[in-house]
Amino acid sequence: MNKLYLVTGANGHLGNTIVRLLRQQFAEVRALILPSDSDKMLRNLGASIYRGDVRKKETLQNFFDLSGTSWTMENVILIHTAGIISIKSKKTPLMIDVNVNGTKNICELCMDHKVSRMIYISSVHAIPELKNNEVMSEINQFDPNLVIGDYAKTKATATQVVLNYLKLGLNAIIIHPSGIIGPYDFGHGHMTMMIEDYLNGYLTSRINGAYDFVDVRDVAQGILSASRIGTIGETYILSGHRIDLKDLFEHLRLLSGKKHKIHVLPTWFAKLTAPLAEIYYKLRKLPPIYTTYSLYTIESNSYFSHQKASSTLNYHTRDIAETLLDTMRFLVDQNRIKRHRIILFIKQLSSLKKTRS
Repeated sequence: MNKLYLVTGANGHLGNTIVRLLRQQFAEVRALILPSDSDKMLRNLGASIYRGDVRKKETLQNFFDLSGTSWTMENVILIHTAGIISIKSKKTPLMIDVNVNGTKNICELCMDHKVSRMIYISSVHAIPELKNNEVMSEINQFDPNLVIGDYAKTKATATQVVLNYLKLGLNAIIIHPSGIIGPYDFGHGHMTMMIEDYLNGYLTSRINGAYDFVDVRDVAQGILSASRIGTIGETYILSGHRIDLKDLFEHLRLLSGKKHKIHVLPTWFAKLTAPLAEIYYKLRKLPPIYTTYSLYTIESNSYFSHQKASSTLNYHTRDIAETLLDTMRFLVDQNRIKRHRIILFIKQLSSLKKTRS
């Protein structure tokens, strides 16, 4: 039987990718965006636009209202992606309000309206780090005091909120993506900005470290699988490939055709200048590429297992080179790469296409 999908945070990187995938499958989608957001992209995808703020329950009633339609709540799946992702050092009350209180509001509304299934998008940052690079898998209890960083604490708190509502009868599933990268990032996330700045020649240095990155399209597919065949009350890690930043930038260099390798900054120097980097990107009105918190993250244990999702949700991940290449194509299509660099990049793409064929 057909399902009606309600997607919060639909203009976000993951949110709009989920909407794209659903519309490709001809599913009916209600896309929730902020009152001030543009709806052009989502309308072009064929989604029904609803405006509201997850912090204010009274603004979400129309989003849940099925009166005048043939739908029943038994056929409604809500995917809650709305949230603030931040690597900034300073705590923001808005992040707490959206990530925690907003999630609580969505849980309450799902219960009030008897939504058949809610998929909550948490993060691997909500999972306490294990020592000695021990591989981390799913857990069933979350404590903000056991994780580091304000973003991680808000996600741990919100995840436990969802688990608490599960005990009250909420039909929910929890998803923990790792570091999401890939195309369709219209909001200038910090990883997309890093790639963009590198291609435009603004980023000439890097630091050492590693993290687990996953293609946004693989996460979106895993979420839809969970919405259909996932088990209520379960948590699923949707990680990808743990990659050293050295290898990541080498992929970018080879794919883009850049001749020179990027310089490596000593870790001590990066930590010393991280506050200045935050100021620089604030002046550009863009998210910072690296901060004190992000430097901690790339030195932390980032070994996450997606075995559970692979075995029960048929979850799989694509090669990171494909992800980076498609991200670069997206940036070119969005005119976010300097004109003279686009010409070089197009030549490199043509060369790669001939090589692969």
